[in-house]
Order: sequence, then structure tokens, then C-alpha cells
Amino acid sequence: MNTTVLDSAKPVDQSLVTYTHVIYGLHALAVVIGLTSAATIVGTFVWSVPSIIAVVMNYARRNDVRGTLLESHFTWQIRTFWYTLVWAVVISVISFPLVLLLGLGFLTFFLGFGALGVWVLYRVVRGWLALRDARPMYV
Repeated sequence: MNTTVLDSAKPVDQSLVTYTHVIYGLHALAVVIGLTSAATIVGTFVWSVPSIIAVVMNYARRNDVRGTLLESHFTWQIRTFWYTLVWAVVISVISFPLVLLLGLGFLTFFLGFGALGVWVLYRVVRGWLALRDARPMYV
């Protein structure tokens, strides 16, 4: 078994590090699709196949990374996905009725999803860079 110690007392299987990189890559792909298509970053991050596969992968191997620094990355990735979904719903629920009031909802939707998209991009980049440097994520 090929193991690496990454700022943790518990050794981490290198294949799990690679697995975590793949998950960040899938999330990054969803962000790139959102940036380069008619969709939004938020929409592709929550509803695209790459992100959904990434979250399923997180849950499938979560027990394998318990007690290692990768656990913090899995928590970071899972929370990013679910918080994005919750905030997207909140923004939509607030914006929809405001559309009826002089189109104000379009502005709140645009600004809300824009800010949320920047936050998602930050979380994916920050997490992936920390993993590259073998640092845990604060959660």
C-alpha cells in the first residue's frame, strides 16, 4: 500500500489523495461549464452531472478518510455543494415574487447568483490549492 503522511498523525493512502483531486476537478469542470455556457456557475455547480458525481463520490468514500486531513476536504466539498443549493433556493424564493414588482427580482436574482457564483469559485480554488499543498481545510 502506497501511503503518504499529510500534516496528520494518520497516514493517508495516496489513492485517496488522487480521489480527492478528481472530486475537485469535477467541481472545477462544473464551474468552467457555468462560465463558458449560457448557464450560471451556480446552476451548473448544483445541477450538472460532474458536480452530482463528485458529491456522490464524497459520500461513497467519506468513511475511508475519517481522521485524516482529507476528511476536512470532504467536509469542505460537501458543504460547498449543499450550501450552494440552499442559497440558490433562498435567492430564487426571494427573487421570484420581486419579479412581479417592476422586475426587481431580476436584479436580486442576478446579484445573488453572481455573488454565490464567486463564492463557489473561491471554495473550489481555495480547497484544491490547500489539497495541493497538503494542508487541511478549516471547516
